[in-house]
Parts: sequence; structure tokens; C-alpha cells
Amino acid sequence: MQPVAYIRSPFADKFGVPRQSNLAPHVISEIVFEPAFRNPECVRGIEAFSHLWVIWGFHCNEGAGWHPTVRPPRLGGNTRMGVFATRSPFRPNGLGLSVVRLVSVEDGPVLRVSGADMVDGTPIYDVKPYIPYSDSIPDASGGFTSATPRHMLEVQIDCALPKAAVGEWETAMMEVLAQDPRPAYQQDPERVYYVILKPFEVSFRVYDGVAHVVAIRSYKP
Repeated sequence: MQPVAYIRSPFADKFGVPRQSNLAPHVISEIVFEPAFRNPECVRGIEAFSHLWVIWGFHCNEGAGWHPTVRPPRLGGNTRMGVFATRSPFRPNGLGLSVVRLVSVEDGPVLRVSGADMVDGTPIYDVKPYIPYSDSIPDASGGFTSATPRHMLEVQIDCALPKAAVGEWETAMMEVLAQDPRPAYQQDPERVYYVILKPFEVSFRVYDGVAHVVAIRSYKP
């Protein structure tokens, strides 16, 4: 199986990437097709769909292996569930599945999408249209995710905001931090965490249910 495309994402590493797609809808990414698929005919008609399914690979976890059970962050990182009962990235075949919103189709062709939960450079193995009449199931059960309310943080910016960060990037940054990207076992209010959301690196601390942004600097790989 070969990638048909790779994603250009503002997330330079895994930390800070939303744990599900569409949790940070202002994060904009681009799906860039490989030369063999860089043909406008391959995406003819795709602009008529508002959302897309994307099948991709957890390339940052190569060599990490997998286990029959995992500890979902949603359950505090202490309760074990079967790997196939979760969306853990540590899977036998390392495949991810996300729904993204199609923003536009650019020359290339390149698909500009929002809400992707992927690290920059993630290989994409397939792209398919999301079909509401069959893909949306309003009465579906959410398992343990329904029984455990998603914890959201308030976000407060305690530093100067660069002019280039005002607007859509600022909104995306606040959406990312509101998801509380910290591991469940790290609750030290004095610890400073770092999220790379290109073109900036964000430093923040969390205490009293608030993510305090203490610095925003230009990101330099």
C-alpha cells in the first residue's frame, strides 16, 4: 500500500494535535497528492462534497508496537480498554480515520481542509467523500465516551500576541489548547508545556482549569 498524498499541517509534532478530528475546526491543512495522483481528473466532482473521509498512517509511531489493551486519555489514563474498542494510535496496522471539512480545491490539485488531526507530513492512503445519508447515525451509542464528559479548558492569553497571530491562527490556537493536550498523568501547575502550531510555538501552563498562554514565539525547526 502506497500513500496517495501527504498532509501539510501546522502541527510539527504529536503533542498538541487534537485527539479527534474537527475538535479544532479553525486548523487549516492541505492534502498534497503524490505525482502519480497529481491529476485534476482524480478529484473531479469532489468540490460538491462538504466533508471528506481521510485514511492515513500513524507514521510517528513506527516501531512502537501495539498491545491488546490501552489506556484512553478520556478515562484518565488509568483504565484499560481493548485496543479495538478505542481510537488509540498504537494499533496493529497503524491506520487512522478522520473526517475533515473541504475548504477548497486548489491547483495541483491540492485539497485545503479544516479540522484535521494529523502531524505535518502524515501519509494519506485514501480520500473518500463523506455521505450524510449513510455516514451519519444520530442514534449511535458512544460507549465510554458518552459516559465520560469531555473536559475542556478555558484559555487565557497572558502575553503579547504577535500581529501575525491575530485572527484565524489565534482562534485555532485557542481551540487546540481548550482540548487540554497534556497527558492525563501530568497535572503540575508549575510545568510549562509547548505546542507547535506553525508558524508559532506556544508556551502554556494549566492551573485552576485554565490554560494560561505565557509566550508565543516564531517557530524555528
